[in-house]
Amino acid sequence: MPSESSFPAAPLVLVVEDETGLADILCAYLERDGLRALRAADGAGARKHLAATPPDIVLLDIRLPGEDGIELLRAIRQAGDTPVIMTTALADDMDKMHSLHLGADDYVVKPYNPAEVVARVRAVLRRTYRPGMPEAQAPLRVGRLEIDTTAWRAGILDERGESQPLTLTLTEFRLLACLARNPRQCFSRDRLFEDRVIDSHLSKLRRKLQDAGCGELIETVRGVGYRLWPDA
Repeated sequence: MPSESSFPAAPLVLVVEDETGLADILCAYLERDGLRALRAADGAGARKHLAATPPDIVLLDIRLPGEDGIELLRAIRQAGDTPVIMTTALADDMDKMHSLHLGADDYVVKPYNPAEVVARVRAVLRRTYRPGMPEAQAPLRVGRLEIDTTAWRAGILDERGESQPLTLTLTEFRLLACLARNPRQCFSRDRLFEDRVIDSHLSKLRRKLQDAGCGELIETVRGVGYRLWPDA
């Protein structure tokens, strides 16, 4: 019989929020949902946690004392691919677009329902969390599309069988890999994202695939969601 320690731990969420009461509520909701939670009130505290106990996902407030969330997001992206959901008290499209451009996976605007935030965390983790995943995996191949989830590379196979690289953002790569793991399966929007921001990501991803000669590889299933449907 396996020991308790042999089971994978629940995903760890780092909550970076300087409002103590709000951080308390978020951590309580996350833990009630079966997740583990760490908290930091500023960028310096977040950096210590990121170095000592790397989380599976970060909930990151944009407006922090000292180093702001945008700068911390940039540092997280330079260091690796930890998923990040930005939170902000300002419904500022520039903040949102800047965060997404830097590689944020999603964003929520205050005031928000903590249960909705937990749902957003779960949605991102469905795409990114792979407990016990082996170090090396064979590339995913769907039609002419090839995705190396170990090396974080995606490409289109040409007539010689050589992979021509696609230049994707981190979020676009994750979306494409999620669809490619189950080709022809339809994914509802809330399995990919909890917000209409998915339309922007998928629009850019489709354009890049079309520019690479793949046509309408990602289909919209009206009223349901999206699926990857290769010609061959």
